Amino acid sequence: MKAFLLAAGNGTRLRPLTERMPKCLLPVRGTAVLEIWLEVCKRFGIEEVLLNVHSHAEMVREFVRCHLIGPKVHVVEEKELLGSAGTLLANREWLSSERMFWVFYADVLHQVDLAAMWKMHEVRNPAATLGVYRVPDPGRCGVVTVNEAGLVTEFVEKPARPTSDLAFSGLLIGTHELLDAVPAKYPADIGFDVLPQLAGRMLAYEVSDYLIDIGTLENYGQAQTTWPGL
Repeated sequence: MKAFLLAAGNGTRLRPLTERMPKCLLPVRGTAVLEIWLEVCKRFGIEEVLLNVHSHAEMVREFVRCHLIGPKVHVVEEKELLGSAGTLLANREWLSSERMFWVFYADVLHQVDLAAMWKMHEVRNPAATLGVYRVPDPGRCGVVTVNEAGLVTEFVEKPARPTSDLAFSGLLIGTHELLDAVPAKYPADIGFDVLPQLAGRMLAYEVSDYLIDIGTLENYGQAQTTWPGL
């Protein structure tokens, strides 16, 4: 089992914390976000992780060199940002033997039962399965509309007038059908360029467990008091 762990953003919303440290190495209650993610991957049987990085790349490489327990980690430095979907496209060969794979946004902390989400995907075999959760401010998110069968009928990234409070969580199971939908351009974004094309061919897995996007100073501070650990 393989997973992309997307961590190449500049961490602009977390400045000044990210001026000297990459977002994925920021500590939450004393533990680096990347260490938490590698433990999650280990627990759910993920054997290989492709970690894309941009700023402070050498710090991330050094952390991975010292982290000997858990999945094998391939650090891929993007000198110029490819975008979340561009990273998938650029590394498609790495997935040549995989029928399906994980995509994780590294600035998400969660306690989601990934095994249950994976099982649902295997049974129904869609182009992708999105972890979704209810948010009070959907206009800042990728908004999902879902029918009674759990099929995603519409996906709109950061809509001006949201029609749902269900948002994409940053947890995704992909297939080669999803990869085929990535446009041949850089940068390319999963939310803007790919998922809207797959409406009608994706499932929603609604998350009720702890989940927080720590990509802002407000949420990062909140995680310091609410994160229950693994």
